[in-house]
Amino acid sequence: MTALLKIGLVSISDRASQGVYQDQGIPELQAWLESALIEPFELETRLIPDEQDQIEQTLCQLVDEAHCHLVLTTGGTGPSKRDVTPDATLAVADREMPGFGEQMRQVSLHFVPTAILSRQVGVIRKESLILNLPGQPKAIKETLEGVKDEQGNVLVKGIFAAVPYCLQLINGIYIETDPAVIASFRPKSARRENKES
Repeated sequence: MTALLKIGLVSISDRASQGVYQDQGIPELQAWLESALIEPFELETRLIPDEQDQIEQTLCQLVDEAHCHLVLTTGGTGPSKRDVTPDATLAVADREMPGFGEQMRQVSLHFVPTAILSRQVGVIRKESLILNLPGQPKAIKETLEGVKDEQGNVLVKGIFAAVPYCLQLINGIYIETDPAVIASFRPKSARRENKES
């Protein structure tokens, strides 16, 4: 029996957490995951303000107590004083995975020159992967899927192409994606041709 993938989604926004406007980050992430992942998965969602201690506590709770394999945050990654998501993420990390932040900025630079202002990071805490995503729904999708031409051919790979293999390496869970949305990559030696049911 394959373990059920558990994903934590954290939307970080002062105004959305106060009810000033409706959060768009979690619905966008959930819809994208439902389209991209072949296996069923379980979600834990949190909507919190841009407070570093609260972000740190939430990330620790999702990893240490809720046992999420993957935690995706949205919002709070820019250079303004209230943008502390990367700082909180690094504070609770065991190891940094710099390639995720580099690739997110690479993807976003195809759309906006201000992508270089983003401080998004990817880290490992215990056996969980935590990734900071942009705050805008359009940018979330672009970052995960990558840059595609009008025919749907991938020009720059999105970060989620590497997530299944990363999770397999750090916690042993095996997940597949729908190649029509995002083709995940793993070396031949790590593929399960006949997956366990």
